[in-house]
Formats: sequence, structure tokens, C-alpha cells
Amino acid sequence: MADFDANALPTSVLSTGVSFKLQHYPDVLTDKVQGMWYEVHTENFCGVGGARLAALQALAERYPLSFHGVGASLAGPEPINTQHLQWVASLVKHIKPTLVSEHAVWSGLKQAYFADLLPFPRTRSVLQQLIRGVQQYQEAIGRAILVENPTHYLGFNHDMHEPDFMVELTQRTGCGLLLDITNLYLSQNNSGVNARQYIDQIPVKLVGELHIAGFSADPIEGDNLLIDSHDHAPNQAVLELLAYALKRFGARPVLLEWDDRVPALAELLQQRMHVQAVLSPFMERVNAKG
Repeated sequence: MADFDANALPTSVLSTGVSFKLQHYPDVLTDKVQGMWYEVHTENFCGVGGARLAALQALAERYPLSFHGVGASLAGPEPINTQHLQWVASLVKHIKPTLVSEHAVWSGLKQAYFADLLPFPRTRSVLQQLIRGVQQYQEAIGRAILVENPTHYLGFNHDMHEPDFMVELTQRTGCGLLLDITNLYLSQNNSGVNARQYIDQIPVKLVGELHIAGFSADPIEGDNLLIDSHDHAPNQAVLELLAYALKRFGARPVLLEWDDRVPALAELLQQRMHVQAVLSPFMERVNAKG
């Protein structure tokens, strides 16, 4: 299995994509948008057939796809559920998405699934758990994946800085990184992470995708605690941090995440244009070289 290399990313995904929602089907098939790609939450289509799978197949015939998993619990203390991996591997083999990603989090213990992306202390033992999880996932699907940085809501006592932790993970597994820009922005606000320093410490070749989304203030703590809610458009500060990341990494697939209070497809595509305006100058550089 080849290690991830951002230089090998196809130009078909060097643009802004959006989250695929079934309520937008079949409009997504008729509203052809140049350079579009779609993110699919992997678990929504695992172990299913019928109309749901047929919709995904039709989407894959028209657009590049990025599978984004939320349930593997890669950093958990136990091996990934075998049935889960079989479902994911079968779906990846059948649909052949351009990119596959998961989270550097844990979400299950002793057959209990917590439906949340839980953080962890960055210790050597937890790093080994995450390495084991990534290796298990990659072996099951037969390809390198991207692993997303977590959002932080409070501070832990860590043994390693997160950029070092994530880079060592790539070195020992061959995976790449999905850098969530909003996660960095929220972590900076909530727990003092320096988002720009973090970006500067990640090697360019490791980053295969960037995410941005809207966030919300906690109803009690207000702006002192920002929540990764994915329920409206990203603000100007997040777009500026995205531009900073693109200056370092160059053109990358950028996903506009929108998972709650999802607008009509026309509005979602309108919001996509604002993100595409940030990315376009970096795409022009790729086109000029090519």
C-alpha cells in the first residue's frame, strides 16, 4: 500500500466541495456545477442497498466523492469493530471514492457507541492506539486514508504537541492529514492553540483536504466556548485562516461542511461560491503550471 502523497491528488478535486444530503437528491444530478465534488458520510451508506445505495452510485457517476467516516473510533482502546470495517471496505470497493478520511478521536468502548467525537490526551500509549486503528482501517480498505485533527473544548495535560503527534502518525502509518480549519479556529478560542503556528508545523505534502464550517457560541459560556455545530456558513475569520492555510499548502480540496439546519441546495451552492473565491487564486497557479 502506497503512502499518501498530496502531490498525487487529482485536479478533479482541487476545488470546493459540499456535503451530500439525501434531501438534495435528485437536484444534485441536474444542477451540474463545474469543479464540484461531494463529501459523503461513510456510515450513512454502510450495509445498505436499494434506493439509498442507488442514489450514491448515481452521484459517483457524475462527481468525484470523498468518503468521511465518523464511527471507526480510531484512537479507542479496542480494535475497530470487524463488522464496521467490512461494511466500509465493501462500500469503498464498490463506489471507489477519490478520498477516504476519518477522525483522530475515539467514540466507543465495550460495544457502546457514544455518537460523539471524543478527545484524548496525547500520550505515547494513545498514539500507539491511534496508529493501530489507522493501520487496521487502511488494511481493510486497501488504501491510505486522511486523518482529521480534533476540536478542543478544554485543556489536557499532553506529552506531545498536536502537530508533532499528527506528523508522527503519518510517518508510522502512511496516512495523510485532513486539516479542519474550523477545528483549529475553535481550538484556538477554546483552549489557546495557536492556529497559524499549527499550520506552519505541518509538512505540505501530508495535507490532502481542508474543511471549513460554521460554528456556534455555547448558550451558557457564550463566545468563550465555541461549538463545532456545522449549522451555518463559516465567518470571515475562518475564511481568512483558510486563506492562510492555502498560502502554505497550495490548492487543495476544500469542503464546506453543513450538517445541521441544512439549507436548500441553491443556497448551499451560493455559499460554496464564497469559499471558492478564496480557493480560486491557488487553483489558477496549478493551472498555470499544468
